[in-house]
Amino acid sequence: MSGIIKRRPSQRVIIGTVMMGGGAPVVVQSMTNTDTADVESTVRQVYELAQAGSELVRITVNTPEAAAQVAKIRARLDEMGCDVPLVGDFHYNGHRLLTDYPDCAQALAKYRINPGNVGRSRAEEDPFTIMIETAIRYDKPVRIGVNWGSLDQNLVVRMMDENSRLAEPLDAKHVTQNALIASALESAQRAEKLGMSRNRIVLSCKVSDVQDLIAVYRSLSAQCDYALHLGLTEAGMGSKGIVASTAALSVLLQEGIGDTIRISLTPEPNGSRTQEVIVGQEILQTMGLRAFAPMVTACPGCGRTTSTFFQELAMSIQTHLRDQMPIWRSQYDGVENMTVAVMGCVVNGPGESKLANIGISLPGSGESPAAPVYVDGEKAVTLRGDNISGEFTALVDDYVARKYPARTASSAKPARQIPIQVVNK
Repeated sequence: MSGIIKRRPSQRVIIGTVMMGGGAPVVVQSMTNTDTADVESTVRQVYELAQAGSELVRITVNTPEAAAQVAKIRARLDEMGCDVPLVGDFHYNGHRLLTDYPDCAQALAKYRINPGNVGRSRAEEDPFTIMIETAIRYDKPVRIGVNWGSLDQNLVVRMMDENSRLAEPLDAKHVTQNALIASALESAQRAEKLGMSRNRIVLSCKVSDVQDLIAVYRSLSAQCDYALHLGLTEAGMGSKGIVASTAALSVLLQEGIGDTIRISLTPEPNGSRTQEVIVGQEILQTMGLRAFAPMVTACPGCGRTTSTFFQELAMSIQTHLRDQMPIWRSQYDGVENMTVAVMGCVVNGPGESKLANIGISLPGSGESPAAPVYVDGEKAVTLRGDNISGEFTALVDDYVARKYPARTASSAKPARQIPIQVVNK
């Protein structure tokens, strides 16, 4: 069926206030880069990420000092009216931190466990078992997150040895890919044997190469029905990280693979962490899977548009829409589906503006200094003068207030999904 992405059937997992898997909309997740022991900076960044649209926020829990502050961070966020679920990222010592700081174990909505460094089993203490039993005790889901860079080397050696005895051995890359998948699936099976339900388990197998990620998740998704978390780990900085993440995740999402995503961008020095949230949202929205904020259509510019005014207006409008969304989301139903056009000349300007909910066609070089505005396909007004930007912004705000109904407690969720058909692979 045209226009429908067929999602793989997966277990539905409830994480605090968020539902993922089972055909639910793909969830956008992010992670702080603050020292979790610093309550103020961590609360501030979690709030910023949530305001940008992150539906889950992962925080590092790596020291007793960090674990001791998690409950305070949760309480502060609740006081601010921010109910975004917090995910604890544990490595090496997570079993001890969860045991020693029960308020931390209770405050977190999910635990992330890396089977590559959770610790080796010993007669007197099995770290993995302790973490799973703690999750069961507090009724918390877990993400069993395997990473290429921290894969269990004992497992790799075992599988390499088994591969070497085959009549036609696979190359080392394929064996390593299989080891990633085996680590995730074997750990999930261990968790189930310990008493954890399938619908409390999320799996991920992250690598930093686009083609490897696609190959691993295709294979993983064919072997299980656990909810899957997607992400290209160590994606990089700037356009490289954005392009690589988009290339990898778009292929998998188009194939119906993935229940939650994270864009692991390296932020520029002093840059905002929220960029990774925006990129994740825009991947889903441009694919038609979710709607988060009004989309702006703007032409690239050419010799007809020698003025930079239309570029400045396009940037101003896009920034305005995203800044207003936290307010509009609470006030109006469906505004995230709005489209706005900011065009730079008469060639495609009127046509694109008519196709948008509201659009403006700015004058190009040599054209009459007039900017017609189209509302729902009809010419509404022509703007002139030095305050076109302010007047058009006001028209957009007025359109939102008139067009979209006031949100009520029974209103539909603000983020919507295109029709989904769940099919067996």
